[in-house]
Parts: sequence; structure tokens; C-alpha cells
Amino acid sequence: MTISEYNKSVEKYSDNLYRFVLKNIKDIDKAKDIVQDTFLKFWEKRENVDVSKSKSYLFTTAYHTLIDVVRREKKQGSFNDVKEENYSTQTEYSDLQEILHQAIEQLPEDQKAVILLRDYEGYAYDEIAEITGMTVSQVKVYIFRGRKFLKNYLVSVEAVI
Repeated sequence: MTISEYNKSVEKYSDNLYRFVLKNIKDIDKAKDIVQDTFLKFWEKRENVDVSKSKSYLFTTAYHTLIDVVRREKKQGSFNDVKEENYSTQTEYSDLQEILHQAIEQLPEDQKAVILLRDYEGYAYDEIAEITGMTVSQVKVYIFRGRKFLKNYLVSVEAVI
């Protein structure tokens, strides 16, 4: 891959990559760092990456970097540290977009990643499998389970009220 092809790939995929990482991690600074690390790794491997596979390589690298960051920063809290007011509301509110984001946050990391890649970014099952390193069957199962959870969560009266 030449330098101009690398620059075209950066221009073409940087916004989508940033959006994908930000939706998963919900921290602007960490998302920027992950995207920057992804492009650094892409630069270091540019000689070995085919131009036609650059999008897949970028999203795969970003996904694995994201997982590494999440695992590194995962903290176990005590049950006594949980504040009830963070998980319940006393007022009525019906912003469905916010409720959907809350529902997505409830999903396990793998399900959340494949749902976001499929429904927000529009990737095909085989592309998601390539990005995440899962089989196509696993991707389909995670998407099915994630959508089923979201459906149950969104139709529950407690989620909307």
C-alpha cells in the first residue's frame, strides 16, 4: 500500500471508525485514542495490507483494541457501591432514543459490538465475522440474542416509564 492509498483509507474510514468505537466505549477521549492507535497499527502494517482489505483491517484492529481497553479497565465493584438512583427513575420520560441507548448498554460486549456493526454501520454477517474473529454462525446467534433482549427490554413497561 502506498502512502497516498493509506491517506485515502484514513480519509474514507476515519469517521465511521470513530463512530463505531465511540458508540461502544462512550468516552470521547478513549475513542480518539483507540482510533489513533488503530491508524498507527495500520501505518506500521501498511506494506502487508491490501488496499481492498483496508476497511476490514481497520475495523478489526479497532475492535480488538477496543476489547483490550475494556478488559484492561474493567473493574469489579462491590454490591454496596451500587446506587439505586442510578438504575431507577421517579419521573416519567419518553425519549425513545435514550431508552434504546440504555438498552444497548445492557448488552454483553460481544452482542453490543455485533449489533452496532450490523444495525448502525450496515455490515454483512461475513464482514462482521471477519472484523470480530467470530464465525458467521456466532455472529448470527449474538445478533439474534441481542435483538431478542432489546425487544424484551423495549416492550417492558418499566423501560418506557
